[in-house]
Amino acid sequence: MRIGFIGLGVMGTPMALNLIRAGHTLVVHRVKERSQILIDEGATAAASPQEVAEGAEVVILMLPDTPDVEQVLRGESGVLAGLQPGSLVIDMSSISPVATAELAAEVAERGGGYVDAPVSGGEVGARDGALTVFVGGSEEAVSRAMPLLEVMGKTITHMGEAGAGQATKVVNQVIVGLTIEAVAEGLALAEASGIDAARVREALSGGFASSRILDLHGQRMVERHFEPGFRMRLHRKDLGLALAAAEHHGVTLPGTEAVTGQMDTALAHDLAEQDHSALFRLIGGEFT
Repeated sequence: MRIGFIGLGVMGTPMALNLIRAGHTLVVHRVKERSQILIDEGATAAASPQEVAEGAEVVILMLPDTPDVEQVLRGESGVLAGLQPGSLVIDMSSISPVATAELAAEVAERGGGYVDAPVSGGEVGARDGALTVFVGGSEEAVSRAMPLLEVMGKTITHMGEAGAGQATKVVNQVIVGLTIEAVAEGLALAEASGIDAARVREALSGGFASSRILDLHGQRMVERHFEPGFRMRLHRKDLGLALAAAEHHGVTLPGTEAVTGQMDTALAHDLAEQDHSALFRLIGGEFT
């Protein structure tokens, strides 16, 4: 396929690279040093989102936040200005489920299909083509998107109509955020008790407290290695989406409110660009 790809960040670049190596032709926007490899592998650079969309069968977005997606789609020289009838937009960003439904309707008005397909799995999952993908959209649109999603992801679940994928991703981020906080608390308590946190992590790995977050992020915490796989500021953004959704639906999320407050404090201590597991630095008392 001829694919337009917009959003060449930590995750977007390896996702796009996997598509190229699967034999697809890519047109990309805003190439920087990190994403120069895509040009080296045969992608073509475009001057605007509109130019990306012109002639593309599919346009994939992997952007930081709701306003970014809205601007790229609706803005001057945006995707909607160049979208061809019958083309498909796949938004793999993590954004508002409410906004997603509105954007899907606008794409449909222009004769296009829309799939929301936010992901979980971080930089490693993006690089390995092993992302977990939560998908929303019509059966027809999802069927068209599936061969591409299968290049980038390993576990792909169609959750319902447009917006359902984003709603599921919000749930994922709540659970991940609270589990990171729980692991951070546990390992901080271990260290305060004079126990080797690395040995505690190993001891717990075979029991009921075992989790992928204890395995991967627990190791980051023990080693104090917080280079971003998923930046703290982006997870904080996702928790904001969760709280907005909870307010919309009349649900209270006290744990999410607490972790959101902790992340706000962490961001105030310049941890925005560190991995979300760097919450351990705050929980462990580094800034007291």
